[in-house]
This record gives sequence, C-alpha cells and structure tokens, in this order.
Amino acid sequence: MTEFAKRVAFAVVAAPAVVAIGLAGGAALAALLSVASALAAHEFFLAARETGQRPLHAHGVVLAALVPLLVHASQLGLWVPPVAWLMLVVLELLTVALFLRGSAGRPIEAVGSTLLGIVYTGGMLSFAYALRYHPYVIGAGAGASLLAFPLLLTWGTDSGAFFFGKWLGVRKLMPTVSPGKTVAGAVGGVAVAIVISVAYARLALPAYAMVTLTPWVAVVFGIVMSVVAQVGDLVESMVKRQAGVKDSSHLIPGHGGMFDRVDSLLFALPVAYVLLSWLLVPAPR
Repeated sequence: MTEFAKRVAFAVVAAPAVVAIGLAGGAALAALLSVASALAAHEFFLAARETGQRPLHAHGVVLAALVPLLVHASQLGLWVPPVAWLMLVVLELLTVALFLRGSAGRPIEAVGSTLLGIVYTGGMLSFAYALRYHPYVIGAGAGASLLAFPLLLTWGTDSGAFFFGKWLGVRKLMPTVSPGKTVAGAVGGVAVAIVISVAYARLALPAYAMVTLTPWVAVVFGIVMSVVAQVGDLVESMVKRQAGVKDSSHLIPGHGGMFDRVDSLLFALPVAYVLLSWLLVPAPR
C-alpha cells in the first residue's frame, strides 16, 4: 500500500471510533485522551533525547496521562486538585532530578523538558474534554458537536493543504522546518477551513447545540483555526527536525506516531475552546 492509501485506510477505521467516543464522552473520552497523551508524551521525550536532553521520561508519561483523567474527575465532582497541589508537581520533579541526575545530569533541562512535554501533550489534549462539556451547551449531541468543530477544521485544513499542495504547490512555505509544505497548500488549507466553518456554524451548531457564529465571525474563526492548526504542524516538524527524525514513531500506518497525528490538535483544541467561549451566540429560533 502507498502511504496515502494507508492514511485513508486508517482514517476510515479511526474516524468512526473517534466520533463514537466523542458522543459517549465521560470515561471513554477521558481514557482515549489519556492514552493519546501518554503516547504523544513518550514520543516527544524520545525526540527530546535525540537532541541531547534527558527528560524524566517515565514521570512525564505518567503525569501526561493523568491530566485528562483529573479533568474527568473534576467534571464528575469527585476531586478538583487545588492549584497549590499542582504546583507540587514541579517540586516533585525537582526532587526526582536531585536524586536521579544530580548537578552533573543537567537537572534544569531535565525538569524543563519534562514539564513542557506534560503540558504540551496531556494539557493541550485535555481541551477536547473541556469542549465536550463546554458550559455553553447542554447534552451529549451538543457537546459532541462543539468538539467536532475544531476536529473537522483541523482535518479539513490538512486535507486541503495536501491536495492544493500537490496540485499547485511550487513555492515552499518553510523549507528549513518542513520541506514538503508549500504556500499553495497552506492557502488551500485555509480556504477549505473557511468553507467548513461557515457551513458548520450555519447548519450543525444551531441544530445540535442551539448556538452559532455570525457569518463573518465564522469566516474569521475558520481562518484562525486553519492557521493555528498549520502552526501546530510546523512546530512538531521543528521538534523532529532538531531531533533529526522524520516521524515521531511508526505506531500508526501512514501517519507515523501519535505525536504526528495530534500535532495540529495540540494547538487547535485550546485555541478553539478560548475563541468559542467568546464568540458563540444563541442560534435564532
């Protein structure tokens, strides 16, 4: 199979599963995000090691996996960790670095890269759960429709960039970071995102969530989300370029690793949560 065929085959299998879990929400969504966070953090730490860093790998993976689970526990009202408790994580990592690395083991870099990996993966992916249970919407269908919005914009951007890049791409977008990406692909990704954003805000959000975006706001939202998703992709390419690797792993056929698969979402999900909290308005009845 070609790489494109592998990508399509994986999407055909994975997309319905993600949709089903998004609709189910709750523990199923938290578990999916926890596993994805752990895998993405693991691959991020592997890349960091290739650059000469020595993150606290096992600690970082466990803590990244815990973040979505703690968000789920908070949603259920079981336990909301105080901010002061979260700050103790920094002290715990510093203590581990003291005994495992010492002053000769570059402890500052170890703790810094570990914290970055935790927040970058588990922290950012947890915004998927926050969107699913956004306070502006009520009900499984409403929450799932809000979560699906940035997912569709991200996937649409990726597909648009791929096809327009293949069709019209000549000028490279950022060759020192990602040689395969072109300006035409980036613009095409934005164009596809605008169409999806306007259509989704007009048809899906009012029907399932009783909220919407005004037409011009939907256009701007599509542009911003597409740009953010592409920046997320480029940032992950920057990390891999520094590490000297093509893919974060070979976990997913045609896609590389989990870090490769969620790179755009790590930027898109938190930005979507913040923007939608400001921009959503009640749908006309």
